[in-house]
Amino acid sequence: MPIVRKKPVTPSERFHVQNKQNVAKKRPERKLTKGHHRKKGRNAYGRITSRRRGGGHKRLYRKIDFKRDKIDIPATINEIEYDPNRSANLALLFYADGEKRYILAPNGTKVGDVLVSSNEAVAFNAGNAMPLSIIPPATRVHAIEMQPGSGAKLARSAGVGARLISVEGDRATLKMPSGEIRMVNSRCRATIGAVGNASHQNAVMGKAGRNRWKGRRPRVRGVAMNPVDHPMGGGEGRTSGGGHPTSPWGQLSKGYPTRSKSNPTNSFILVRRNGRKVKK
Repeated sequence: MPIVRKKPVTPSERFHVQNKQNVAKKRPERKLTKGHHRKKGRNAYGRITSRRRGGGHKRLYRKIDFKRDKIDIPATINEIEYDPNRSANLALLFYADGEKRYILAPNGTKVGDVLVSSNEAVAFNAGNAMPLSIIPPATRVHAIEMQPGSGAKLARSAGVGARLISVEGDRATLKMPSGEIRMVNSRCRATIGAVGNASHQNAVMGKAGRNRWKGRRPRVRGVAMNPVDHPMGGGEGRTSGGGHPTSPWGQLSKGYPTRSKSNPTNSFILVRRNGRKVKK
């Protein structure tokens, strides 16, 4: 999918870099969509808990098959479609028994390809899903489960893929796109290959309005605020230094670990994304 720069006939087009996608120009499959209430950064009480979110275009939510639990039933890719709710594109599968499902479109697949999900070793082609225990080491995988049968949780963004390092007994070791090395149950399912639409990260919005269409509101720097509003605000003129970057509530924002120590999956991490080994 090429990156396109247009002739700047307007000021906003001067900086706009478009991710030109070869996707179907049709509405999504009706039975595989549902209405989706966007929370706009509010919690159950209507209070803003995640700032700078709101507005944007309406979106239909596409129901995606993250479990790939139709075993040994071949499916043909009928369309590659855009999904406004994620960076990856979707592949619409037509199964041999007549059912239709969406999955994340793997890199290198195209309309007409036949995919299958199996519990046995089948062709290790991009888009086929199977347990990690039967996938050869060094294979790149995506849409990985964290618990058998729970549905894919890991490596789902555009262009990413984890590397299967080894399988020993009931544990499979994966190197994640972030550099983290972790273990998961070898019975967890994964899809061969990387997620498609890798050029997504090269797009440039070009103007503030295009971010507003996506539901992203303006961001004000802390140093531009008053002292009453932010720990980094105030000062006669611009200040350089005087404290580490923080949130308005004093939470350090660069390098300070915020991951909960009670997270049950912490024990499966061997090397963190910063390269440090986890002490057992």
